[in-house]
Amino acid sequence: MATRRPARRRGAPGAAAVLRAAAEQLAELLGRPPDSVSSVKPTEDGWEAVVEVVELERIPDTTSVMGSYTVALDEEGELISYERTRRYSRGMVDRPGR
Repeated sequence: MATRRPARRRGAPGAAAVLRAAAEQLAELLGRPPDSVSSVKPTEDGWEAVVEVVELERIPDTTSVMGSYTVALDEEGELISYERTRRYSRGMVDRPGR
């Protein structure tokens, strides 16, 4: 069964604009620049993105501590909420089944 994608309002920002908005607004709140955006998807009320942030820089870089944040944005790309959902070492590779 196919999932129905919410209709985008005319003039509402697209995924690229939402990615930039999510990263900029989260950086302002956390005081740290985002490292990357690993996902973005439309929702019933706007958008949801997952933003990766370096929380603790270490040497070598692969041992730096990263945080994954789920960010909810409204239809205009304004941040509604955010939550850290995971912490991990940058060099850690996801393994199936975990």
